[in-house]
Amino acid sequence: MSIGRKILLLGLFPGVMLLAGCAILPPPAATLQERAALAPTGKLRVGVYLGSPTSLVMDASGKKAGVAYELGREFARWLNVPFEPVEYRGIVDVVEAVNKGQVDFTFTIATPSRANSMNLSQSMLHLEMGYLVPVGSQFQNANEIDRAGVKVGVVQGGTTQGVLMSTYKQASVLPLPTLKVAFEGLAQGKFDAFTANKGILFQLSDELPGARVLEGRWGLENLAIGIPKGREMGMPYVNRFAQSVRHDGLLQAVINRAGLRGTVEP
Repeated sequence: MSIGRKILLLGLFPGVMLLAGCAILPPPAATLQERAALAPTGKLRVGVYLGSPTSLVMDASGKKAGVAYELGREFARWLNVPFEPVEYRGIVDVVEAVNKGQVDFTFTIATPSRANSMNLSQSMLHLEMGYLVPVGSQFQNANEIDRAGVKVGVVQGGTTQGVLMSTYKQASVLPLPTLKVAFEGLAQGKFDAFTANKGILFQLSDELPGARVLEGRWGLENLAIGIPKGREMGMPYVNRFAQSVRHDGLLQAVINRAGLRGTVEP
């Protein structure tokens, strides 16, 4: 081997080792104070609900995915504490659990009202808001829904219900207790459309033959990590995590595994 080639290899080798090292570097260590604020019970309790790709979904084999579920698992790894997913019936129950400090972490809509009841990270993604209509529906676009006699289903207690009740001029809002009830009602023709973020709508449409997610949108949801109030000591670490998973590709990989559609870059 020539001297020139040896020098070239020796010059490249440290760089290769550095890149390899970067790929396996552990996450930044949390201080004792940060870990105590973010996982006060010694484990990370992550609030999720089944049926939304932004929270928790499960395939036929029982394998779990979902943004809240996977980000929570990764954040537990960052904190070096056990990961404990806690399943609830719907988002309203998850929010209540965060507000009461019964869970330590979730992924949720970041609204001003929600920011009053929990600490929210920097914005991580946006989701289009739209409508799912059953087979045979004549509607083609989201801007056609607000008409006299049209009934729109929405999960009760979420922010969407209040927004639509204040903005509709002719259509009526039909509150529903869970996504399961919404799915059954749409299949049975009990209302004309169901509204939610498009991640949920596409998930439901996959299971309801002939159902369609309409073109267009009526709004955007801003989503972020949420943790209980009183744990502000841990927020810089939460935002460091949020920024890291956005920029290193982990968030996009989680979105892909969950089958989340309708996302828009913040």
